Amino acid sequence: MGKSVMNTSTEEKIVTALFLCSDKPNEVLAALKPEWNNKCELSIIEKLFIINYSLLIQNVFPWKDELSEGIDHEKFCESFFVQPDLFLRLRPGKEKMVKQKLQQAEIKFTIVSDSCLALPNASKVDDVIELDNEAVIQDYSSQQTGDFMDSAIASLENNKPSVWDCCAASGGKSIMMYDINPNIDLTVSDVRESILINLKKRFTKAGIKNYKGILADLKGPLFPFSTSNFQLVIADVPCTGSGTWGRTPEQLYFFDQSNIETYSVLQKKIVSNAIPQLQPSGVFIYITCSVFKKENEEKVDFIKENFHLELIQMEVLKGYNKKADSMFVAVFKKNL
Repeated sequence: MGKSVMNTSTEEKIVTALFLCSDKPNEVLAALKPEWNNKCELSIIEKLFIINYSLLIQNVFPWKDELSEGIDHEKFCESFFVQPDLFLRLRPGKEKMVKQKLQQAEIKFTIVSDSCLALPNASKVDDVIELDNEAVIQDYSSQQTGDFMDSAIASLENNKPSVWDCCAASGGKSIMMYDINPNIDLTVSDVRESILINLKKRFTKAGIKNYKGILADLKGPLFPFSTSNFQLVIADVPCTGSGTWGRTPEQLYFFDQSNIETYSVLQKKIVSNAIPQLQPSGVFIYITCSVFKKENEEKVDFIKENFHLELIQMEVLKGYNKKADSMFVAVFKKNL
């Protein structure tokens, strides 16, 4: 419940939160608040009318003025009372097999698209399907960034484009790029060696053998590349992660607003080292899982002003009405 109902007892907070987050009756509510228990299937707004004191839904996420354009603050706040789904991205040629395995294991799923399934968050799929080989656990909005990558790769008019995933983390987006075009000349880097070790294991499962993995600190002066090496650079930069807090709701209470500026400074350093690696006519894709404009639109302005790239497209991927994360994507072109 974030910063709302701060002046009530701990027990009241827990019971109120349980009521707002429950979509069916349960034993705890039956014992502590039976008059609410049979009303669990109502909407959040209807439940707010039922509770016996004022809960300001806007206080759940109190940083409204920091939000990116187009985000419905109230709907975003409401989304924190609904647990996000678990999403699977089905790898090419494995779609039918994965669905059959899930059905045989009696695991419920909803078909979102030809390659995307939504499952209840607590679904145990590890023993049912071969993760990273047959399907990848990847949020719906993260999967949507693949559309931007697909368009970028197609615009390069090269069947084997040089691609750099410069903040690769565990490699989910690199696996997606490989599935879009297995011929890419792929380089991945991260500042954490342990992450690259995990990435290597995932790539082995995914069948990705031809790639370069490099330990690189994009915020520091020591940098392993010269310039103009890549036709496509993907920068899924470190951020507050505010678009994913439906999965880590403790952030609603403990987050320090000064961290927005801390990440903003870090992002400037990263893009300032990454963009010079673009070849002429190359494409730069900037991604965050943040809903804060300082990490999103203000970074777009910074990139345009300092590197004179052409903004092709930018979009807030609103996952809060899809039981998914919210993200931001901006695509730039380096003109000749």
